[in-house]
Order: sequence, then structure tokens, then C-alpha cells
Amino acid sequence: MKKNTIWSGYYKRKKRYWFTACILLSLVILLACIMMVYGNTIYMPGTVLEVLKGNETKGAAFTIKTLRLPRMLAAIFCGAAFGLAGNTFQKLLGNPLASPDIIGVTSGASVAAVFGILVLKWNGNIVSILAVLSGLLVSSAIYFFAQGDGFSNGKLILTGIGMQAFLNALISWMLLKASEYDVSSALRWLSGSLNGVSMDQVPRLMVVVVFSTVAIFLLNRHLEILQLGEAHARVLGIRITATRLGLILCALLLIAFATSVTGPIASVAFLAGPIAARISGSGKSNLMTSALTGCVLVMVSDLVGQYAFPSRYPVGVVTGILGAPYLIYLLIRMNRMEG
Repeated sequence: MKKNTIWSGYYKRKKRYWFTACILLSLVILLACIMMVYGNTIYMPGTVLEVLKGNETKGAAFTIKTLRLPRMLAAIFCGAAFGLAGNTFQKLLGNPLASPDIIGVTSGASVAAVFGILVLKWNGNIVSILAVLSGLLVSSAIYFFAQGDGFSNGKLILTGIGMQAFLNALISWMLLKASEYDVSSALRWLSGSLNGVSMDQVPRLMVVVVFSTVAIFLLNRHLEILQLGEAHARVLGIRITATRLGLILCALLLIAFATSVTGPIASVAFLAGPIAARISGSGKSNLMTSALTGCVLVMVSDLVGQYAFPSRYPVGVVTGILGAPYLIYLLIRMNRMEG
């Protein structure tokens, strides 16, 4: 009887998980359709399909193929990248504060992009490439410094927070020294926005997101064992250092490439994992629901920022507003638990 009860609970959790994943996937598809048909000009779904098939429709082809399609695809793939990377960091380091927003990874990409825009006067794809390289370099430095006298999750988080503070100060200094025109360009990038995303950026983003996502899913079982503690992982034959490096590298690739396309969209990586865990109730393994939750957060926030107010706001402004109350709540809860 006890065995049947255990299996019944297991299947019940799995059923809830897959039901939640299907609901989230349906939401992503619905939001994608809304982003394609709705805007300053509303197009019928049939018109959108005709344009996507390659049939030129006067007045609609440019808007749909050049403006809305890249925006929608970037929202989906960047949302999934931020959500999955944030969840991976939080699970791997065992801390809900271990988000790329907070431990300096996103700032590593941002400082190079701002330097490229303000100092080198670059724009477009070259800024994206610079942001990717810098994000990976800074992340490697954070991991290297955290290795001193033995690796620990707490040391990595504290090193990342310190690095983030330094890089944010450097960004502020560059903004103060730059001309007014250049500052506005840099601030648009720093706010995290889907405006200006071009179709030539999307294929590269899609390849990295798909590759890194598959790799994280393949390492998921090892990640679950690592969450039990290093001692258990060693007994079960898990190569701890290799697994940790592989997961961190995949998460960093997701964050760096997503940030290079949209800029740092605040709080998505921080929020997606906890929200997914709450609604799916899946325990340790919520990779798919975290990625889908990230998609939904970015897409809904973009629609709200674009159409819910008289003025239009970048998606990062809306997600930042959503993330701030949760961060305060989390800090209060952690203080109470320690007390």
C-alpha cells in the first residue's frame, strides 16, 4: 500500500508538471499570434500567414517580416534563455538569489556594450559580439576568483555581487563622461528592449539557445544529484567539477547571447525559476517550465510596455518593476528564516 501511495504521488506530480507545461506552451503560442497581428495596425491572421508564406501584401510585408517577426522570435528565445539560465544557476548554487542579474554575469556583457557604443562608436552586430565575449570573459573571471582555496557556492555568489557592483560603477562613469546623444543610445540598450532587433540576429540566437538547452537537459540528472550534496554526488560517480563547469558554461552562453540581442532584460532570470516551481510543483526538475515561464514573462511584459500606457516602455522596465517586489519579499523571508 505504501509503495502504491509513493507511485501515486509521483504520477500526480508528473501529471501536474506536464499539464502546466502544456498551458504555458499554449500561452506562448497565443502571445506569439498576438504580437504578430496586433500593433499600430491590426492585421488579420490570414494576412500574416500570407506574408510569412512569401506572398507580398502591400503595406503589411515590411511591418510583419521586418518588425514584428524578429521581435516575436527574440521575445521567445531570449525569454527561454533568461528563464532557463536563471533556473540553472539557482539550482546549481542552491540559492534563489543566484541569478545572472544579481551575481554580475549580465553586467559583464553590459559594460562591453556600453564601452562599444560610447567609446568606440560602434553599433549593431559588432556591439552584440563584443557583449558576448565580455560576458563570457567576466563570468570566467568570477568563477576563477571563486576557486581560490576551494570552490563554494557562497563564494561564487559574493564574488559575482562584488563584480557586479564594480561593473555597474564603471558603466555609470562612462555614461557621465559621454555625450548626450551617445548616452541615449547606451541607455536604450541598458534598459533591455526588443526594439531594433533585426532578423539577422535571430538565427545565431536560436542556434545557441537550442544547443545550450539540449546540453542542460542532458545534464539535468547530474544537476539533481548535485543538489543532494557533493558527498552523495561523489558516491554516485558524478564528475562534480566537469558537471558544474558544463552547466555554468551552458547557462553563461544563454545569458551572454540573449543579452547581446536585447540588452539586460531585468528580473526574468531571477523570477522564472521560482514562478515555474510554484505553479508546476515539480520539485527539483522544472527546466522546461522555467524556459516557458521566461518566454511568457518577456512576451507579456513587452505587450504591456508597448500598449498598456500612453507612453511606450522597454520590456526591461516592466520586468524590473515585477522583479523588485519579489526580491524584497525574498530578502525578508530569508532574514526571518535565519532569525
